[in-house]
Amino acid sequence: MDEAARAKEVVKLLGKLYPDAKVALNYRNPLELLVATILSARCTDAKVNQVTRKLFEEYRTPEDYVNAKTSVLRREIRSLGTFRRKTALIKGCCKALVERFDSSVPKSMAEIVTLPGVARKTANVVLSNAYGVVEGIAVDTHVARLSRRLGLTKNKLPDKIEKDLMGMVPSGDWFRISYLLIDHGRKICTARKPLCGECVLNRTCPSAFKS
Repeated sequence: MDEAARAKEVVKLLGKLYPDAKVALNYRNPLELLVATILSARCTDAKVNQVTRKLFEEYRTPEDYVNAKTSVLRREIRSLGTFRRKTALIKGCCKALVERFDSSVPKSMAEIVTLPGVARKTANVVLSNAYGVVEGIAVDTHVARLSRRLGLTKNKLPDKIEKDLMGMVPSGDWFRISYLLIDHGRKICTARKPLCGECVLNRTCPSAFKS
């Protein structure tokens, strides 16, 4: 089975297993999703949701983040790790929104990736979920790990993995495949001990029973 056929099978089988797969971050608008996605780096979505429950009640506009005291914002997101860097990125990102985008989150890949802290993964998450604009495939740690295990890529860099996946997955499935792989990576194909015996992909996965 070649990569394109395997990718089609992955979408088909995981689609049946996770019919409601979607982004796990809680948000009410594009700004909240942008901030939540930046905060999710090297942190679980569940933990981010715990912090943003209160954070989003206090900070409602880009100006709120820009005007916030750095020390206060750091303290509020400290539990999420790398809080100094995340604070700087959020404040820088929101400053750019105010100064260059009339305090609105851009709706195109070309514009949104110019924001501090926004690479293609974050851009894809925000554009597709907040605006329904699908210009690529969001590659997080789960998507990267499963794509390699499934033999869909040999690359380790997110941008290269995304390019490989976009070349074999129909554009209509670009949005869907990210969340299917993420759900499967959390529940079955875990990082330390994948449950190959329980996996619906074990007949097509070249890594099955070899981990």
